[in-house]
Amino acid sequence: MNITIVFALILAIIIVTMAIAVLVVKKIKTAVLVSGVVSLLASIVYLLLASPDVAMTEAAIGSGLTTIIFFYVLNKMRSSDV
Repeated sequence: MNITIVFALILAIIIVTMAIAVLVVKKIKTAVLVSGVVSLLASIVYLLLASPDVAMTEAAIGSGLTTIIFFYVLNKMRSSDV
């Protein structure tokens, strides 16, 4: 078995575990951070599967922009409650 495939499978197992952790965790900020890490690990898997354009898009939008938007909205929701 190729080492790349083994590494991709290990990353896939970590991704599934962290996705379950997003559902279980109680704090919203922690869930947002873990979902960003899931997206970042998915971008590494895409890179290992020889699709660098999809990996860059996933890293930029999935882990970067989406996480920033979630934190921005959480901050706005907290400030509107006061």
